[in-house]
Amino acid sequence: MQNPLKTSAAIDQIPRLPVVRTIGIMQPMTWLVLAWRDMARCGWISFAHGFVLTLCGFVILAVAHHRFWLLAGALSGFLVVAPILATSLYALSRALERGEKADVNLVLKTWLNWQNNHFNKWGNDYWCLVQFGALLALAGTGWMLTSAALITLLAPVPINTPIEFIQHVMLARNGVLFELWLALGGILAAPIFASTAVAIPLLLDRRVSLMQAVLTSWHTVLINPLPMAFWAALIMGFSLLGLGSVLLGLIAVVPMLGHASWHAYRDLIDASELPARDAS
Repeated sequence: MQNPLKTSAAIDQIPRLPVVRTIGIMQPMTWLVLAWRDMARCGWISFAHGFVLTLCGFVILAVAHHRFWLLAGALSGFLVVAPILATSLYALSRALERGEKADVNLVLKTWLNWQNNHFNKWGNDYWCLVQFGALLALAGTGWMLTSAALITLLAPVPINTPIEFIQHVMLARNGVLFELWLALGGILAAPIFASTAVAIPLLLDRRVSLMQAVLTSWHTVLINPLPMAFWAALIMGFSLLGLGSVLLGLIAVVPMLGHASWHAYRDLIDASELPARDAS
């Protein structure tokens, strides 16, 4: 017979998750509208995020422009870590929501002084955002290497330019390299999206563990499969638009998706019973 004390202890070890709300399929469009409102109120500081990430994209282009087999994986891997890079955009939207100042000081505080609210510098709570960023960077690097290996080993000719990628990979009559490349990218992208949909805004806003944040994000996707699929499609579409505009579109796309992600979190999650991260 099972020991009820052990059962109770096991239940107590299950991380407490916040309430997940159900939304309509078109609700992501509202998040984009709210994001543009936040961008207008924040002004240049929002677009500066997009400008910095665009500069990072140009660095990738400069390093790998003659190695498109590497460039394709590097740029798509760069998008994998974008949610953690947008953390200060979530903080800006939260400040606007609270009626607080949303300025460069808040951005600097988000990145440089976030540890001030932690008494235990060795605890998991202190390092949760760092851990998540490292995991996303590892996933992005893994995809970059996988993409480069696929294109290098299976392409019929060396792929060094975008035109060669289009001709010999995308439009190849014989072979399934492009389909395989897309399939593997989708296999990686789906769990990353499910893990990050609301996790990073939740980590910023509330004192939760990394496991709580990721489980909440997965729960959100499972409760709202169609709206979240639509949201994922919007993210992918705008990201491709930003990349396809010689990266210049990212100047607007990055802050728009960052601010919208905060409003997605606020719409989807009721975290009022969890302790605030910036609580004294």
